[in-house]
Order: sequence, then C-alpha cells, then structure tokens
Amino acid sequence: MLNLSNEKDSRLSAEDFGANFIWGVSTAAYQIEGAHNIHDKGKSIWDVFSSKKGNIYQNQNGTVACDFYYRYKEDILLMKSMGIKNFRFSLSWSRLLPSGVGKPSKEGIQYYNDIIDFCLECGITPWITLYHWDLPQVLEDQGGWVNRKILEWFKEYAVLCAQSFGDRVKNWMVLNEPMVFTGAGYFLGVHAPGKKGLKHFLPSVHHAVLCQAIGGRVLREMVSKANIGTTFSCSQITPNSQKKKDISAAKRADTMLNRLFIEPSLGMGYPLGDIPVLKKIKELAEPEDEQNSIFEFDFIGVQNYTREIVKHSFWVPYLKAKIVKATKRNVKITLMDWEVYPPSLYNMIAQFSAYPKVKKVIVTENGAAFNDAVVDSKIKDVERIAYLEDYLKEVKRAKENGLKVEGYFVWTFTDNFEWAEGYYPKFGLVHVDFKTQKRKIKDSGFWYSRFITSS
Repeated sequence: MLNLSNEKDSRLSAEDFGANFIWGVSTAAYQIEGAHNIHDKGKSIWDVFSSKKGNIYQNQNGTVACDFYYRYKEDILLMKSMGIKNFRFSLSWSRLLPSGVGKPSKEGIQYYNDIIDFCLECGITPWITLYHWDLPQVLEDQGGWVNRKILEWFKEYAVLCAQSFGDRVKNWMVLNEPMVFTGAGYFLGVHAPGKKGLKHFLPSVHHAVLCQAIGGRVLREMVSKANIGTTFSCSQITPNSQKKKDISAAKRADTMLNRLFIEPSLGMGYPLGDIPVLKKIKELAEPEDEQNSIFEFDFIGVQNYTREIVKHSFWVPYLKAKIVKATKRNVKITLMDWEVYPPSLYNMIAQFSAYPKVKKVIVTENGAAFNDAVVDSKIKDVERIAYLEDYLKEVKRAKENGLKVEGYFVWTFTDNFEWAEGYYPKFGLVHVDFKTQKRKIKDSGFWYSRFITSS
C-alpha cells in the first residue's frame, strides 16, 4: 500500500457509503492497449478511422496508446498499490475474432486470460465490458451496426467471451454508451466509422437495442452467478428558459440522450411520442423485436460528466433543439469544454433509479480532464481532486436519500487516447509520458487511493 500519511485528510470517507459500496477505475481496450497488429489481430473501425487525416486531433491514433498490452502487469500492480479493488476494462472484438466471426485468436484469448488471472492474483476484481466501440472493420465493411446481421455477429462474440472468461469473471457490462457510438459514429460522423444521416443512425440504434438484450441473455445462460449490466452516457438536460419552446426542446433532448436505449430494455418500448422521426424505427422492426429488446439487467451503469443547457432551434433537423455551449455561459469548464456541475450526477442517478424495473445503479464512469500542473516533479491536479470530491458528495447524497446507487468507477486510471480528441484531454489518475511510457501517480491518484482505503 502507498504511504499516504503526509496527505491531508479528506472531508469525505469511503465509510460514508457503506461497507459493500464498490470502488474502481474504468478503461477501454482501444484507448490503452496499443499492439494494434500483434499476432493475428484484425483491424477495428478505430484503427481505420484514426488512420485517416483530419479525423483525430493532430492526426493521433491508438496504435500504441498506453502500451497496456505489454505493460498490463505494471498497471495492475500500480492499482494494487493504490488499494483499487475493481478494474473495469473492455475486450477487443477484433483481437478475439480477427475476422469478426469464425475462428478465434488463441493469442487474443490468452492475453485476456492473463489479465484476468493477474487481476485475481492481485486481489482485484475484473469487470468486463463486451463492446466499447471498436467493431471489427471487416464487419463494418458489411454495414456494421446498420446491418441486421450484427445480431448474429454480436451473439457469436458474446458466446466466445462467456465461454472463455465466464468461469472467473462474474461482473459484466454489455454495451458502452450506445447513444454515443450510434450518434457520433452513425449520424454525425465524428467518431468511427464516420457514417452520417438517419439511414445509418436509426438502424444502428435498433440493432444496438437488440444486441444489449442478446448479450445479457447469453451471459445469463452461460455464466453462473453473473452480475450483468449495461452502461449509458447521460447528461442532465436543463431548458435555457421557462419558455414553452425551450422546455419542449429540453424534453426532446432528454428523450434522445437519456431515454432512447434504456426504455426498450425495460419493456417500455421506444419513447416515440416526443421525437416523431423515431417512429421510422418501426419500419425496421420485425414482429418479435419489441419483446426481444427486453432484458432484466442486474444493474444499470450511469456515466455522467456534465449537464447541458438546451434551447429551441428551428434550424436543427428532427430535434429542433440546440445545446447552449458551456464556453458561452460563463461557467467553470473542463478541457472537454464541459460544465463542471456536480448536481448532474445526483440528478441522473435519481432519473435512472426512478424506473421501477431498475434494480440498482452503478456510476461506471465519472471524471474530468484539466491542465495538470507539474510542480517539483509532482503532478498537482487540484482541479481534478475538487471535481471528484464534489461529484462524490452527490453520490453520497443519492445514497443517503435512498437511491439505488451501489458503486463508483473513476474515468480513468491512466491518461489515454480520448477518441477524436486524441491525447490532448487527460482524464487519468496516473500520468503517462507517451514518449517513454513512464507512469506517475498524480495527486488525484493519491487522493483517490487515500479515500477508498479510508474505511
């Protein structure tokens, strides 16, 4: 355990959350692993998307990233020294199934077995995300999430993962933030695979809804004593004014960003009333799809960083709603230009807990990117410490008010590749020098370590 005796006591303690509250860190395969072409690994959509000029900040990519493929023992030992007991990471579909389907990679399976075994050896519980955005490019060449065959492809992938790792891994998440990978990847085109328009977005949404249930059923059937969830990006939506048009615009934005994927899984169907264009999904559906979208998850992963202020905009197609940028509102922001607004986390926990069929909520991502100052060889990220502490106060408030929140994972453990933003925004508790791959715990990492070991 790290020597933290010289650190100032925190105003919060893990004891405030109860003995069984889950504390951890979250990561994702493409953002940390590197080793993009080792052994027989196939290309993912992010390998291809990030190789094209103009898609990523300064044309960066994740071909090396944090070199976790080769340095996983170093990082897991660092977690152990910090008292981190739960590690959420994702599996690379194209590392396990180089052709997307068919023959698995022995080296890929062995790699994740080694990580899982080493986690367990170090007393760290692995939490696996099946899909964190890195679809095999060979499947994207056939339409990817737009092609209904994704239901078969994803089931085959889920079965392989359950067979290969389910004897030791009991905590699973099916999809990571489907609203983001469909909206940014298949509507706006700013994330992989760079597709745009409703003709790509609506089928990708429908197929992701079905796949989150398919993955849940596979895990329930094949993994004994499995704890199964799925994760949703969510932002508190606040109207810019009390004008009826702004209130309606905020309602539509909330429907799209916060309700679109969870409500079908709960048996409520798609929230079609507020956004008429969503009714086109019905044209894509087969007779059993509504029933097949339902799955009883053990927990829902809430991933919240900020809130959004929304106003009516006649010129925005479909939604008729526009986000008022935080940079124009004279509020404190992070390097992602997101407002620092701690009550948003409480409010999103409350919103998801309010669904009667949601059994429990785990905050599976929360964190912030700031300019980290290096002082006397120490990384003084005081803004991140303040952010984490303030947001954790809101988790504590949710817990005290009887909401169904039972865990919290920081995004993220090490600085990493942050998708279209490249390596510019650094969210990590641990600094990475990407030239040398040297790790250094930031003050926020020491703070979180002290905090979670204070009980």
